[in-house]
Amino acid sequence: MHIVRAGETLYGISFRFGLRYQDVAAWNGIGDPYTIEIGQRLRLRPPGSMTSPPRPDNGSIALSTPRRPHPLSPSAPRPVNPSPGSPTAAPPATVTTPPARPPASTVGAPSWRWPAQGQIIGRYVSGDQTQQGINIAGSAGQPILAAADGIVVYSGAGLVGYGELIIIKHSDEWLSAYAHNRRRLVMEGGRVKSGDVIAEMGKTGAIREMLHFEIRRNGKPVDPLAFLPKP
Repeated sequence: MHIVRAGETLYGISFRFGLRYQDVAAWNGIGDPYTIEIGQRLRLRPPGSMTSPPRPDNGSIALSTPRRPHPLSPSAPRPVNPSPGSPTAAPPATVTTPPARPPASTVGAPSWRWPAQGQIIGRYVSGDQTQQGINIAGSAGQPILAAADGIVVYSGAGLVGYGELIIIKHSDEWLSAYAHNRRRLVMEGGRVKSGDVIAEMGKTGAIREMLHFEIRRNGKPVDPLAFLPKP
């Protein structure tokens, strides 16, 4: 059970606990536009569920350096021609590779663009609560851009570890988050287009100027580099 505090929204609470906002709304009988009140008690799991409540995500304030790529696996050895008199091995079966299909994780995704220019100093690590997105280094006041069309569903500083944070809803399935801003330039409920300036880069909740950027699908973080265009 979560007790709503000043400045919190249903979207922000759902984001913090890694839940779909639709689920949290349904579990608590809250309809669109998902208005909540200070002191309201919210279920964070289905009624009657015996599972442990989700643990809050305390943000991504740790800086990490890009990991070295894994070395490629050595190629398989070439078949050796048998020497005279040795038994002849049966030829290997021919394997037909089916046509490549787009990864399931990218099907139906928005058309993403980079939210800021700069060096990637922290990468997404699956299952790591401190690194659920990427960190892009930059300078104070540098423009932060909306990564896709959407509606601003959170603009505030109520999530520990994220500093000044903006969350944009792109569809019922996709959200993006922009943390550590110096100044937020959009308000909740505002519509943005891909490339619109939504904030100025800063270091609120961080140790240096940077953008912490996350993409979430159905409430769960995914690797932004799997969706952003190749630099």
